[in-house]
Amino acid sequence: MSAMKDLIVLDLASVGPAARASRILADFGMQVIKVAPVSAKGAKQVDPVFHAYGAGRGMRRMRVDLKADKGRRLIRHLASFADVLIESYRPGVAARLGVGHEDMCALNPRLVYCSTSGYGQDGPYAAWVGHDINYLALSGYLACTAPDAEGVPALPGATIADGAGGGMHAALSIVAALLERAHTGRGKYLDVSVTDGMLNLMSLYLDQYLATGEDTQPGSGVLTGKFAWYGVYPTRDGKFISVGAIEGHFFRNLCRLLELEQFADRQYDGTAQAEMRAALRARFLSRDRDEWVALLAGADTCVAPVLSVPEVCADPHLRARGDFITAVHPERGEFEQLAPTLAGCERTPPPHAVRSAAHTDTDDILRAAALSTAEIATLRAEGCIE
Repeated sequence: MSAMKDLIVLDLASVGPAARASRILADFGMQVIKVAPVSAKGAKQVDPVFHAYGAGRGMRRMRVDLKADKGRRLIRHLASFADVLIESYRPGVAARLGVGHEDMCALNPRLVYCSTSGYGQDGPYAAWVGHDINYLALSGYLACTAPDAEGVPALPGATIADGAGGGMHAALSIVAALLERAHTGRGKYLDVSVTDGMLNLMSLYLDQYLATGEDTQPGSGVLTGKFAWYGVYPTRDGKFISVGAIEGHFFRNLCRLLELEQFADRQYDGTAQAEMRAALRARFLSRDRDEWVALLAGADTCVAPVLSVPEVCADPHLRARGDFITAVHPERGEFEQLAPTLAGCERTPPPHAVRSAAHTDTDDILRAAALSTAEIATLRAEGCIE
């Protein structure tokens, strides 16, 4: 988007929610500069695999030693003219390194400074370490998820907390802060907690409990499996089909096409659900998945196939939508990757030329930041940059 093309983002994170956020911001046209530690110092932070997070599409990269005084001064200099800074250190670490929000925002009052963490910058759990599954657990998500055969909540099939609770949460908050800055002239500090973002995603159930005292558990509500017409069923070929016929007219269409019209007027009848579920299971097991899709998906029944990852990548609808693009890696050759898929992103960019892991844009970035060739050479000789 042309309105965002002049906005500069410094991303001090390599993986996780912050990396998801900068991926989104880059896809919307912002100038993202990925700042990684110098490899020679053996930092804990690791580079993601070559194809992760869009393989660096539309981003520039530099390596800086934040443990060195000159490295910290360099980041402060870059932040003085940046629009956004994103970091994902444990609470308090950025401040100890001299790149915390108070120091940076004092240098650049227009800076939007975004800290991403699992549990937030304060509170009893702020110092806890965690990953996606932990934030799903604390937010109530796992407790509402259908259990496996042993009664244990099933592992999710996507990193929902990192992607939505963290990455999209951070990106949306950053854009909102930039819009506010357009009116006030001042930046903002954003304490993005992945768990807080998951609470937002769980709002239907949390608000229900807070207002009525009604708890949500697997099988207790429409969206957690209480009714037979909202669930997943196996088909004859060992695949699966999803059914979400919530509205009455969609449910009646489903009953008619499945020749189960004895249930058409009993959609919410609690006494009929076990029988209905058994009938649906038996009917779906009588044909292959794609036969059912051909009969039902386009007939207003709220039915869709459960696709594997390879099937998703080959799906004709997603192909027609331009959801996949070509990338070329200098060592690994040509491969495909997910395109910028969020609404408003450029869906048909040219093939993405992936740079090797050793490549950086450090010199170009620092020259644009008014450092001389001699200054850059000195920093490199001292091991502060790569």
